[in-house]
Amino acid sequence: MRMTSSIKGFKFPAKAKATLYLLTTTGLTISAANQLYSPSFPDNITAVIHGVLRSSRAFATIALSVADYKYSLWRLPVDSDDYQHQLSEVHFRSAKRIMKLCEANKGFYVKAGQFVATMRQVPNEYSSTLSSLQDQAVPCHFKAIKEVLIGNLGDDLSKIFISFDEKPIAAASIAQVHHAVLKNHEEVAVKVQYPGLERQMTIDRSTMSFLSKSVEWLFPEYRFAWLVPEFANTISLELDFIQEARNAERTSKNFENNDVVMVPRVFWGLTTNKVLTMQFCSGHKVDNVDFLKEIGVNPTEVAKSLIEVFAEMIFINGFVHGDPHPGNILVCPKGPKGFSLVLLDHGVYKQLDEGFRQDYCQLWKALILLDSQKIQQLAERFGVGKYSRYFPVIFTGRTIDSKSILGRGMSANEKRSLKQELKSLKLEDISSFMESLPPDFLTILRIDGLLRSVLTKLGAPQRVRLLVYVKHAVYGLSPKLKVDSDSAIRVLFHKFMTSGSYLQLRIVLGALELLHCLEKVKQFFKAFCRKISGTTMII
Repeated sequence: MRMTSSIKGFKFPAKAKATLYLLTTTGLTISAANQLYSPSFPDNITAVIHGVLRSSRAFATIALSVADYKYSLWRLPVDSDDYQHQLSEVHFRSAKRIMKLCEANKGFYVKAGQFVATMRQVPNEYSSTLSSLQDQAVPCHFKAIKEVLIGNLGDDLSKIFISFDEKPIAAASIAQVHHAVLKNHEEVAVKVQYPGLERQMTIDRSTMSFLSKSVEWLFPEYRFAWLVPEFANTISLELDFIQEARNAERTSKNFENNDVVMVPRVFWGLTTNKVLTMQFCSGHKVDNVDFLKEIGVNPTEVAKSLIEVFAEMIFINGFVHGDPHPGNILVCPKGPKGFSLVLLDHGVYKQLDEGFRQDYCQLWKALILLDSQKIQQLAERFGVGKYSRYFPVIFTGRTIDSKSILGRGMSANEKRSLKQELKSLKLEDISSFMESLPPDFLTILRIDGLLRSVLTKLGAPQRVRLLVYVKHAVYGLSPKLKVDSDSAIRVLFHKFMTSGSYLQLRIVLGALELLHCLEKVKQFFKAFCRKISGTTMII
């Protein structure tokens, strides 16, 4: 009823009306395309019709959401509570429509939904709704998978494998994984790409780009068009299994001295652009707390090891796994700590710019110490100087003026003040912030969001992540040595100086926490004395 009454008398601007007519009309092709579709058509005609179906669903969904935003928010003051309430409801309705679109179109749309769900910068209604797509992937029929295998490995698969399980052990939006046994009795995991993805990707990317630009035209304050090329670039990386194999080997080399990390070995003779054969490693998802308790492993220890692995990637190596969701990280009940971490799915990696890596290390030192001057300086270097005061909130859960202990979050007063302050921020401020950040920073934000989610499920205190990050930030700022060529004395001195720098930082943190505790004790005694004094006066 509310929507009906708000529509009455409303007129769209001319450009908005033209775009909505275009989107809605295109959506009507769904029924026509359904009538034309037939499995007997040649593959290319079927692919075109399938593309029309997928695009039509997308156009219709976005057109409906655009109309919903326009109608529901019409004439409401932007700074009013009613506007915020309505905006949240429209976000939620739109997110549900997009989730249904992803479920219907599958493939890249599911991948796009998963991508958006991991972006902490999108409204929470979208990220929370679309997060359910992480576990939604329908396996491809083995007949199609077998055709890809034969096309890439040869006509007679029995010459390669003793057995090949037709039922996949894992399925994602662009590929599925099968367990197999080679002629030499080695167990392998064979990742097979779904057929026809390149052609499908071209259509889907064009559709997403057009829709994003249309929304940006209708809502000038919306400036998230950068998400489409960022997503398309990520997908392009995932479609190249040769590059994924190279990434796996490079990561294995980076962690060759870390006995907690396992990276499956690549079988190059059985690997192509569309088929990737690797060593089979068993294990359970890293956030499976019941399994960890069953094998007698403390979930917090797993959380600490996990964050240490990714902190080394980010702050020291600068070569970072771009998709650390639980399905890509397994816990195997073997290793010196009673477990090891198996890193899977190496398709998406980010090579950080060396200058950015150094600045990011500096940022974390400043964040831990709440050095506002240094944070401001680094924020300007990142192109977002006006938003520098929000960096501590984003990464450490404290405000720039916080007096709370590291890892304890904000006090009630700080939360109230921040909430009031954030009311002045508009969508264009968030868009401007995201547009101005370097691409490397956006990648790190997404990765950190995924890691935080896993750590929360493992029940690890936030302090674990903060201290591991700052430790590796200090190590990342020290000059890199080549262990093979530098003298043993120089390497030892280097380690001593780096450890000393971290120890110095921990002492400073300890002193700040001690002062905080003393202040709390002082306040307690003051309150106690006032209470005693008041009681005495009454007597």
